[in-house]
Amino acid sequence: MVSIRGATTVENNSKVEIIDATKELLLKIENDNNLIKDNVISILFSSTKDLNAEYPAKAARLLGYTRCGLMCFNEMDVIGSINKCIRVMILYQDSIEQKDVIHIYLREAKTLRPDLNE
Repeated sequence: MVSIRGATTVENNSKVEIIDATKELLLKIENDNNLIKDNVISILFSSTKDLNAEYPAKAARLLGYTRCGLMCFNEMDVIGSINKCIRVMILYQDSIEQKDVIHIYLREAKTLRPDLNE
């Protein structure tokens, strides 16, 4: 089993933006890591306190993640941290090794992992 991380941001606290940005993030993770939906054990989502218009997990269900556990949390509110951010951690069961996982950070969330964008 491996964990796959990612994050993205939105401009506004709106249902459409949260769903669209989360879909974009999940599809990029799925494509770059060649994921098979049936091998996804669970997906954990967190979002900053300024995002409350929609659950990011709804985007996963809309993409067909219907057999895995999904859960949403509030991200820890750290002074000076990034705003309007959605984070994800996917637990995935397959032959992929952790060292081969491609973590995805989009939009303003790229600042969270500059080591991945070199």
